[in-house]
Amino acid sequence: MDKIKILVVDDESRMRKLVRDFLVRESYEVLEAGDGEAALDLFYQEKDIALLILDVMMPKMNGWEVCREVREHSKVPIIMLTAKSDESDELTGFDLGVDEYITKPFSPKILVARVGAILRRSGKGTGESELLDKGGIVIDKTAHMVTVDGNRIDLSYKEFELLSYFLENEGIALSREKILNHVWNYDYFGDARTIDTHVKKLRAKIGEKGEYIKTIWGMGYKFETRS
Repeated sequence: MDKIKILVVDDESRMRKLVRDFLVRESYEVLEAGDGEAALDLFYQEKDIALLILDVMMPKMNGWEVCREVREHSKVPIIMLTAKSDESDELTGFDLGVDEYITKPFSPKILVARVGAILRRSGKGTGESELLDKGGIVIDKTAHMVTVDGNRIDLSYKEFELLSYFLENEGIALSREKILNHVWNYDYFGDARTIDTHVKKLRAKIGEKGEYIKTIWGMGYKFETRS
């Protein structure tokens, strides 16, 4: 079986080596780039890259620019690395379709755990199709595809995970803390605004079905297809 291929992009060679060594231990194949332009060259050259780990501050093209261009062509999961902890940077990343956002310094073990979680959820290594079908919304978790009344909808990775979590828990009131723990992983230090931003975008993308995602004031959300 071919190894899952991950592209690590950082202008610090020591950081690339640290991340690469931990990923290789988990039997991933790792490609490296030291700047944004080299990253895009590799991305277009290698057609089967399963995930990008992308630094923000880089020469030639920064991480935001690389992410923006990649998103024009692909929904491949992206983890952003940054030395900044500014909330506006994080929101910028999510607006561009970033799936995870990790601030330096970080634990390599946590990074590898997040890589594994993203790849498992996106269906890598699984042979069976897993379908969720609620109220005209159909999610194929293996193919990472969503249709609403038969029409395909393009979602970011986190939007896909959030919608899946709602469908899997139809009729159950979900606190923002519980949603953060499940969709963003238990160690994600985010706040309610991250969830609210994603819910707003998700509602807009699924159109009239957005009314199925009901707000529970002071607590969180509930997905319910029946009035």
